[in-house]
Amino acid sequence: MEFLTLLSSLAPFSSIGFLILGSLVVIVSYLFNLIASRFSIPSVLLLILLGVAFQVVVRVTGLESPDLTPILEVLGIVGLIMIVLEASLDLELTGDKRKLISRAFFTALVNLVLSSVAIAGVMMLYIQVDLTTGLLYAVPLSIMSSAIIIPSVSALGSDKKEFMVYESTFSDILGIMLFYFLISSLESDSIGEMSLDVLLNLTLTVVVSITASYFLIFLFQKIKTELKLFLLIAVLILLYSLSKIFHLSSLLIILVFGMILSNRHIFFPGKLRKFLDEDHLSTIFHNFKMITLESSFIVRTFFFVIFGFTIVLASLLDLKVWMVSISIMGILYGLRYTYFRLIIRKDIYPDVWMAPRGLITILLYYSIPETLWVEEFNPGVLLLVILVSSVVMAVSIIRYKNSFKQKLELEVIEPVEEIQIEESADFSEERRTED
Repeated sequence: MEFLTLLSSLAPFSSIGFLILGSLVVIVSYLFNLIASRFSIPSVLLLILLGVAFQVVVRVTGLESPDLTPILEVLGIVGLIMIVLEASLDLELTGDKRKLISRAFFTALVNLVLSSVAIAGVMMLYIQVDLTTGLLYAVPLSIMSSAIIIPSVSALGSDKKEFMVYESTFSDILGIMLFYFLISSLESDSIGEMSLDVLLNLTLTVVVSITASYFLIFLFQKIKTELKLFLLIAVLILLYSLSKIFHLSSLLIILVFGMILSNRHIFFPGKLRKFLDEDHLSTIFHNFKMITLESSFIVRTFFFVIFGFTIVLASLLDLKVWMVSISIMGILYGLRYTYFRLIIRKDIYPDVWMAPRGLITILLYYSIPETLWVEEFNPGVLLLVILVSSVVMAVSIIRYKNSFKQKLELEVIEPVEEIQIEESADFSEERRTED
């Protein structure tokens, strides 16, 4: 009761109250990360539950609930930028990883396309829409969440870990591009006009992306002051916003910049390399990667807490929501199991069950234009799919860790038994010799 009284004293959400609350959320989120790494429980689940707990406390104390939707939308845009940037900075296009990268790319592409088409069929029945609109609502649910997978794969072997990181990264990138392609197609008057618009848009975006990326890399390696990393992020957000105004594929600009920066040894061949200050640029890259990681952590933290705070809990009592969610989960894991069984074939666990939905699913859902919103769609479907897929992944990782631990114990026991048998045989031989 004393805690509730303290919360009431902070009403109506004073600046001091926000500061205390914001600080506590970040501290608790860090603790959730520690719990996640120790017990393989996705921190996303804990953050959403924290947001739900805040919602309950606000209702119990009688405080006026603020409208956090505008904040959620802004965090969504920044989160989308940070996800693509973080993913692109992790893409190392080296020759020895070519087979791994291609396998992860096709796994992400095939599962994304097949899942989107199958879930679109469910959406056509559920919210009574055409195929294209059904795909628009299906794509966010078909994208794996690298924001959940990357922090969760530390318990896996190096090969599995790299594969899951690359697959989730490609799933994010390909899914985002497919999503905005569908929006463009729905806003076009004809297929011919749409094809021409997409071709021109893509060509212009690639030119702008490459030009801007080379310019920014050359420019920022010349800046010698220490205050430049958040300046670079601000410039990228500005480029994203301006490209949105001119209807370009804005996230492609972020993706290309990150890929060129992280693989500069490939994109600056021959004589171009002499224009690079590699020592200085290497320091910028590592520091920039750290800033991006920290910023993504903050954005993800507040996004999921606010998402949990804004959830309409009554939607979880809707039988139709449960039926649709179960159908979607069956499609996701059924297709994934079939693909891994037929194509990957060996050592497919726990990879099959590691297909969580999360930040990117929510972000894209809130990015659907108001003109394309379908009121019959219940956001409770998103929540259930995110929660269930995260729990399935957590259980699969825990089982994998336990089986791996048992395997190691057996490997230790067997050599000991062999040594004991050999020693016993040697001792018997010595006794016979003495006799």
